[in-house]
Amino acid sequence: MGDDFMKFRKLLTKPYSKLTVVSIVGMGDIGKTTLAKKFYDEFTAHRFDVRAWVTVSQEYREQEVLKQLLNSIRGLNYESREESTEKLAENVSKSLKDKRFFIVMDDVWKIKTWNRVKNLFPDSNNGSRIILTTREPRVARHASCVFHCYHMRSLSVEESWKLLQRMVFGEKECPPQLVNIGRAISGKCKGLPLVFVLIGGLLYKAKKKLDYWKYVARNLRSSRNTDYNILDFIVFIYNQLPHHLRACFLYMGVLLEDYEIRRSKLTKLWVANRFIKPDRSKSLEEVAEEYLKDLVDRNLIVVGQWSYSGEIKTCSIHDSVRYFCLMKSKQEKFNSDVDYLPGVHDNFRQVSILTDLKNQIPKFALGDNLDLCVPSVTFFFRNSLNDIHFITNFWLLRVLDALTIRFEEFPVEIVEPVNLRYIALTYWMKHRFPASIAKLCNLETLIVNPGKFRSIFNTSFLSPEIWKMARLRHLLFMRSYMPHPTDALMGRNIVSLENLQTLGNVINFRWTKEVHDMMPNLKKLVISFEHDGQTKWSSYCFDNFVYLHQLEILKCFFFAKSYLKYQDPLPVKFAFPQKLKRLTLSGCRISWKNMTIVGSLSNLEVLKLKFHAFEGPVWETNDGEFRRLKLLLIHMTDLEHWKVDETHLPSLQHLSLRYCYNLVEIPSRIGKIPTLKEIKLCECSTSLVSSAKVIREEHWKLGNFEFQVRLFPLGLRHYTFSSML
Repeated sequence: MGDDFMKFRKLLTKPYSKLTVVSIVGMGDIGKTTLAKKFYDEFTAHRFDVRAWVTVSQEYREQEVLKQLLNSIRGLNYESREESTEKLAENVSKSLKDKRFFIVMDDVWKIKTWNRVKNLFPDSNNGSRIILTTREPRVARHASCVFHCYHMRSLSVEESWKLLQRMVFGEKECPPQLVNIGRAISGKCKGLPLVFVLIGGLLYKAKKKLDYWKYVARNLRSSRNTDYNILDFIVFIYNQLPHHLRACFLYMGVLLEDYEIRRSKLTKLWVANRFIKPDRSKSLEEVAEEYLKDLVDRNLIVVGQWSYSGEIKTCSIHDSVRYFCLMKSKQEKFNSDVDYLPGVHDNFRQVSILTDLKNQIPKFALGDNLDLCVPSVTFFFRNSLNDIHFITNFWLLRVLDALTIRFEEFPVEIVEPVNLRYIALTYWMKHRFPASIAKLCNLETLIVNPGKFRSIFNTSFLSPEIWKMARLRHLLFMRSYMPHPTDALMGRNIVSLENLQTLGNVINFRWTKEVHDMMPNLKKLVISFEHDGQTKWSSYCFDNFVYLHQLEILKCFFFAKSYLKYQDPLPVKFAFPQKLKRLTLSGCRISWKNMTIVGSLSNLEVLKLKFHAFEGPVWETNDGEFRRLKLLLIHMTDLEHWKVDETHLPSLQHLSLRYCYNLVEIPSRIGKIPTLKEIKLCECSTSLVSSAKVIREEHWKLGNFEFQVRLFPLGLRHYTFSSML
């Protein structure tokens, strides 16, 4: 890979000012994406104004590709579901205009695909570059001149052995007794990076014993001709998996090609599908996290994004691995992906519905004469749908993932399959949530997305019956009024929600002693308060947050009655639990002098201060505060001067400042924090931007070219479902 990297770097950095497209060509699984990613990560950060990565795939989905580009360019979760393809394309071009950009178009299969997107990229004669990876030489020749095509080669025998050693032992030496058999194993990997990654993951997790390595060498199938069959390798890897990981691994085949799923969603789905073996000392979610880490260590699941606290944020699987999962799933009746509902006749564990059913439902007349023993259904198409009466035929249904479907009204049919444990849907919460939801006595996860930008401030009203649902683990809305237990049912038939770990986003909820006693294991809370000018802030009992001893994530938003105004400053009555790792505050308007309340949290890793969370012209940090803080975001503030020493934020890695019009500069001491990796700025003063660039120059003089200062374009004031929850 090192030799490839240097040759490719020389090819890509030729001194051309015109926009240049460089293609990486080679068979599947040979390492094209890995090479592009290495160059993207290690070489481009300080040379280009804008970088973006988009995975195209064999099935070209234009809207998804455009959204990926915008997300990558702007560095935010750009909510654009309702925008036309033309509008998305226009936004991409505007974001790149007059910028020196570096774009990776990964996995392009067809010439017509490149022809559809190439006009998005303006040529400002400033040295912009595009990398295109493809299996098809004709696509490469069409997109690039012959002098800008790089053909990948397989690894040599010696390179193969070095790579396998590094995968298994890291910086340590391979034990002498394993060297010969290790070389034999590496020789059977055909010089293909993906095979090494998989075999390396297998040997990394296994005991470093000679007998086992001999067993691996004996059982690795080699192709009988010059062609290779990577499925042979994946079959062997799968057969070595512990049985408790197999269902979790095969479930990844449910996902669309190149789809990245959020870790939090994936683990919830594994729990709901009962793939997780209970452990008395841990929650099911904690065990699921361990399963995920194990599969990542084995290189069967690929991490897409890491959180700022070092946790997995999103993940996916390689195309070849996904193909195996699909084949194996169908053989074992684990999963069936269907384009046409009448084809669902077998009793699979999971059904993925890939295309719009609007015109098919009348044809899908199951009636009462056909019951389907399918426990899990996932929808992947995006459209409006009101009639899902066919769901009642899935009488063993445990998981309904319909988040991509937009319901105009609540689908009452979903309360019929009483075994449901997981429901995710997109619903314009214009009405009271029905009391019939309590019929789902086994429900553990309920996720409701409002679906459109303009409906963010639409509010739903949860039924008092919610307090009867003892098995709830995760309850997620955008904005919902949740009745207080003492007001809801006058104390009758109320149960303790001791399994509840996630609650959000509830509005104007009174956090009394009765409540925190009924939710003792809450780990994540998203809560909003709308100030009506009459209710006393003390009635909401903010100081009782401190009794949520298991709470790790808290997001607290404060709004005025009119969203055109700021609410009055919040009296300081906060008290936070010491386990808190991530805190978001918005609209509090508290004086910076009271920041000690937050700074004293010994486990805090992420702090986001939005919409005048704290106010005043000066913020002076103190010794002993923010010892573990890795990310600090300040969004919209009247702060003018920030007094800080590098010893005050010793672990800071990411600093993000947005709409800080009055802040004069970033203190030079911030640049001396040894852990600092990047500064992000959006619509800040000229002097503030200049101070960030001075810090960057100091890092570059010391050879730290990985340090980044990223400047984002204007017009990014928006909310998204994921950012609120």
